[in-house]
Amino acid sequence: MRVTNSNRPREIWTRDQTDMLTPTMYTQGMQVRHRQRPEWGAGTISRVESLTRGSVRDQRLWIKFGAVGLKTLLASGADLEIIEGTGAAEHTFAAREIASEGGWLGQIAKKRPEQAMSELPPDATDPFLTPERRLKNLLGLYRFDGAAKLIDWAVAQSGLDDPLSRFTRIELEAFYKEWSRDRDVALHRLVGDFRRRRVDVQPLLAGAPEAALATLRRFDRNR
Repeated sequence: MRVTNSNRPREIWTRDQTDMLTPTMYTQGMQVRHRQRPEWGAGTISRVESLTRGSVRDQRLWIKFGAVGLKTLLASGADLEIIEGTGAAEHTFAAREIASEGGWLGQIAKKRPEQAMSELPPDATDPFLTPERRLKNLLGLYRFDGAAKLIDWAVAQSGLDDPLSRFTRIELEAFYKEWSRDRDVALHRLVGDFRRRRVDVQPLLAGAPEAALATLRRFDRNR
């Protein structure tokens, strides 16, 4: 782990199964806080650009902070704390590519791209999170509902600035179809768990996206 002169963590590093150190990947939508600038408040990552400096992978982040507005930062130089979305980036296609000893083709040998692109974020399925938290995270995934959101979804899911540089639109549509189906099933099952435990789920669904509510109504009609 690299540290700043103040001995505080500057960048989070993880060791993967190849024993190669890689920096934490940030993705669009993550909630973060700048440890050295707490007065900026919480920020939301609105855009991520991958880049290479020498032989080192880095990311340029556009973050909208509550107190100071939009800031553009390099991930390697910013002392960021992830508030929400922890673990979500490690499942992205780009993160797996970086972690793979053989690059993208080496990763394909380990896991098919459709698996990497179709998995739900860990924050939406982690059994160690409270059901209420998982429900909130699942509902947040409906921000990608609709054909116009396909590329936004692909950027967040893949961790790539330009997913069309790796996949065709037809492939992305197929990946999204499988991903959205699993998202809908996960939502139905989680709400079903609340109902079986006789927990009033309506307050938890207040303000939920219409697409999520429509999904639940569809499942209810098919019971």
